[in-house]
Amino acid sequence: ATSDGGPSRPGTEDPAAVRRLWQEGLFAERVALLAALRSRRPADARDLLAGTWATERAEDRLMFLDSLRTGLGPDDEPFLEQALADRSRNVRATAAELLSALPRSALAGRMADRATACVAMDHTRDTPTIVVEAPHACDAGMERDGIAAKAPAGRGERSWWLGRLVESAPLDTWPRRLGGRTPREIVALPVADDWQGELHAAWCRAAVRQRDPAWSRALLGDPSAPEAGGPGAVSLAERARLLATLAPDERASWVAGFIETHGLSEAFQLLGVCAVPWAGPLGRAVVDALNIARDAGSYPWSFSGVMGLAERCLDPGEAVRLEALLALPDEPEDASPGAGGYWAEAFQRLVTTLRLRAVMLEELGPPRTP
Repeated sequence: ATSDGGPSRPGTEDPAAVRRLWQEGLFAERVALLAALRSRRPADARDLLAGTWATERAEDRLMFLDSLRTGLGPDDEPFLEQALADRSRNVRATAAELLSALPRSALAGRMADRATACVAMDHTRDTPTIVVEAPHACDAGMERDGIAAKAPAGRGERSWWLGRLVESAPLDTWPRRLGGRTPREIVALPVADDWQGELHAAWCRAAVRQRDPAWSRALLGDPSAPEAGGPGAVSLAERARLLATLAPDERASWVAGFIETHGLSEAFQLLGVCAVPWAGPLGRAVVDALNIARDAGSYPWSFSGVMGLAERCLDPGEAVRLEALLALPDEPEDASPGAGGYWAEAFQRLVTTLRLRAVMLEELGPPRTP
């Protein structure tokens, strides 16, 4: 075992040791080996898995297949296409998901053909409108490509099938299908018959899977828009996943703009995907929002999650700005009793933690030149 108690594994540069551990190791050791090899030599990891694929248990095949997310590329397509015929429905679904992340794969092309048969432009209305005709059945080809014929509880079958088709189609399908429009223009189009939520949610999943920042920006919308959910993101979790496809600085800027408009009540999950330490504009937005919350007279424990993140993620240099918030404020008449004192204590803990982090960074940094 390793020093942290995890399974040991040989160096991935020793082919004989790799083969021996793959053939004889415990399941956890084999998973760790495959992950390590995949991060260094993706083709060798795939070939290692292919050599024993037919003899692996279904639950093991699923875990091993998931390791191919690392370094996923066009060379993996033949193996994944074979996995579409696996006995396990979960293995087939995972293989299909991985193939749909390869926009030039044959599966992605098949999904695009099916999806474009369901989504079109209607130019006969006063305003160009997207119209949707969801599938009426899940045929054998769709099932082979990883779409479950039976929808999850609470979902209509046709909307379920539509969502799976759209999320698996390459995103560059839609500008061609919808009149050469940009992602932002497409997202702004009206969608007939209440299909907008389903269609936009599927595009969100596709943008995350295909790591497409242009579509992510379009679906997130302007962070200062009155509607906090954006034009396409249907949940905080979806927005967080879309943000993760953007560059760190752009991500931080978007979340800062969101906080400036909407405050901190919905920002916790979004802050969690931002690079640490938080960029200056984001850190300032968080501190300003905490100050506004204090002045509003609420209790600080309503923001305990954000406070905890701030202790770990704020740039220690922000301690200087926070010092101005340590004094007891004048409490408004409608403030919660004693809230000002509680806020002063909370800000004091935050400042103390930031100063401690600054000292630790100083100690752990390179030695100063005499």
